[in-house]
Amino acid sequence: MGLLEYAEGKLAHKNKLPDFKAGDTVTVHYKIKEGDKERVQQYQGVVLQRRGTGALESFTVRKISNGVGVERIFPLNSPYIEKIEVNKQGSVRRARIFYLRKLTGKKARIAQKKNLIVGGETETPAAVNETAAAQ
Repeated sequence: MGLLEYAEGKLAHKNKLPDFKAGDTVTVHYKIKEGDKERVQQYQGVVLQRRGTGALESFTVRKISNGVGVERIFPLNSPYIEKIEVNKQGSVRRARIFYLRKLTGKKARIAQKKNLIVGGETETPAAVNETAAAQ
């Protein structure tokens, strides 16, 4: 085991984070220290990209605040991330959706991925086709 693998093992996030990708709308619950106090701040926006691997992986979230676009980069394995909630799954054809920076208003909306409800559980159409083929 090399030094890099050892460090990645120590820095790996203890919590199981949800699977999300570019185009998804997420809420990041982030701990903020102010003096000796600590509070949790929610940051909701669209994931523009995920980059890096292992312990160095990070993701960028963009939101519009008072008419101004604000982007924030979060390290995925940060101990300050309390949890990540996936609010909507977006349907995009790119891994990095920087074109969203130029768009405003209704043009900046991302189409929502269509999910099917099968037996009380939500599944994507591809997963439904796989289960039907297996039977």
